[in-house]
Amino acid sequence: MFESFGFEETTAKQASVVLALVIGLLFGVFAERTKFCFRRGLVGTDRRAALGVWLTALGVAVIGTQLAVTYGLISFEGHRFMAADLPWLAILAGGVMFGAGMVLTRGCVSRLTVLTGSGNLRALLVLLVFGVVAHATLKGVLAPVRTTLGAVTLPLGETVSLAALPGGAMLWAAIVGLAALAVGLRSGNRAGTLLMAALLGLLVPTAWVGTGFILLDEFDPIAMESLSFTSPSADSLFWLVASTSIPAGFGVGLLGGVLAGALASSLAFRSFRWQSFESAAQTGRYLTGAALMGVGGVLAGGCTVGAGLSGVPTLSFAAILAILSIAGGALAVNAALRGVNSSGRVSDGLPTTPTQQPAE
Repeated sequence: MFESFGFEETTAKQASVVLALVIGLLFGVFAERTKFCFRRGLVGTDRRAALGVWLTALGVAVIGTQLAVTYGLISFEGHRFMAADLPWLAILAGGVMFGAGMVLTRGCVSRLTVLTGSGNLRALLVLLVFGVVAHATLKGVLAPVRTTLGAVTLPLGETVSLAALPGGAMLWAAIVGLAALAVGLRSGNRAGTLLMAALLGLLVPTAWVGTGFILLDEFDPIAMESLSFTSPSADSLFWLVASTSIPAGFGVGLLGGVLAGALASSLAFRSFRWQSFESAAQTGRYLTGAALMGVGGVLAGGCTVGAGLSGVPTLSFAAILAILSIAGGALAVNAALRGVNSSGRVSDGLPTTPTQQPAE
């Protein structure tokens, strides 16, 4: 479709950067205002409200994405989420690692990106380490770990998603989407908060349709992608240091837009504030969590947004396994830390009670 626009000097890839920048700006604003965070929804002191926000966004994303598929705007045939051989070991191991890391850093990568735009220097350092480790796992010294674990697969044949089950895609999209929205409506959040969460979720099908239909160029095709933070974090980091040889893509525009949107929102609503580390032990904990998320995000095929908010709407079993593994890893590590704290062996930087937790 991009060919019909008549652009002669702008490529589809360049246009995707602009699209991603706009989507990122909106995501940054909505996520900063709603405190959108999967970790908070699992183990936060306000987890009921936080999970309601996250599931509201997911419900809208699922229904919107599958409507786009139903009307023939996009197709996930051949997409990595629909691989016939499920790399179950890599997804399980990566999900658990990512979940553990986001508990140690007190935020998944999307939340930490928003916090960086709001003045949190702890989050900035985590993003830098995360990007380096993720790139090392994709293409560097840790790549053998990825390929070794990824070689252990389970053949699914054509049953790669919920769409292959009786009832078809829209039935399962309705079941998953409406169930998520029902939880959101009963979460105790204000109507305005849930509306922003719904608009945030709508960005997922907007990005799928934008890259997979509107910017479709048969002569110079680009990847169909949506909201994600694992690959974009690595791409953005290395684009910053080698922009003359590495052109910007959708991920660079997305990350830049989220940072700008979060900054604008936090300044407008006076929530911007500089924050840094409080101790050496806290620094070590955050760096450990960043490294775990860097490896885990690549192995699992995405983060809580890439595999969760954007992946689950594809109805892919791989994406569903990834987000469940992330949740399991987060709950297990959080329970382990609570056990350590209750035994009296408290390490500096590990909160002992909700009132003692450092600000995000």
